[in-house]
Amino acid sequence: INISCPNVEKGGVQFGNDPDMSAQVVAACRRATTKPLITKLSPNQTDIAQNARQCIEAGTDAFAVINTLTGMAVDIDAQKPVIGNNQGGLSGPAIKPIALLKVQQVYKVAQKHGIPIIGQGGIMTAKDAIEFMLVGASAVGIGTALFYEPLICPVINQGIVDYLTLHGNTRVEEIVGSLALN
Repeated sequence: INISCPNVEKGGVQFGNDPDMSAQVVAACRRATTKPLITKLSPNQTDIAQNARQCIEAGTDAFAVINTLTGMAVDIDAQKPVIGNNQGGLSGPAIKPIALLKVQQVYKVAQKHGIPIIGQGGIMTAKDAIEFMLVGASAVGIGTALFYEPLICPVINQGIVDYLTLHGNTRVEEIVGSLALN
């Protein structure tokens, strides 16, 4: 459930940034299906942990954290926004530090309920993927990297295997959420 995408028909309402509205959407989907629900959360909100908490109560089975950050690009010659509706989603390596923080914040809530997280946002290498796992992601989603290198996934997978072996681990689950925070 991509609750992080604005409702363009209703004037760009960011309902996924409101925990109550997010929970209503998840609950409606839960009533409609018994299939697993993965809720994609927006980074463009004040308290992502509270949103996650309410989505768990409403019936989500997993989270995808995060979607793009809202941004703008400007054509200085035309003196106009590059994007037709003035704003759009920023993705790629620039959002990784924010994505890592948001995954870690959601993990603090989700781990108590056994809710897995798919971490995404700026993953270009195995090192990036491992960082997401250390802060709480059970799996990762890769997008922008595929535009640059369509066959990057096996390379990232092998890098994860090499890291696990080097550190005496055999399964990804052994490192999920293992970051030592100060």
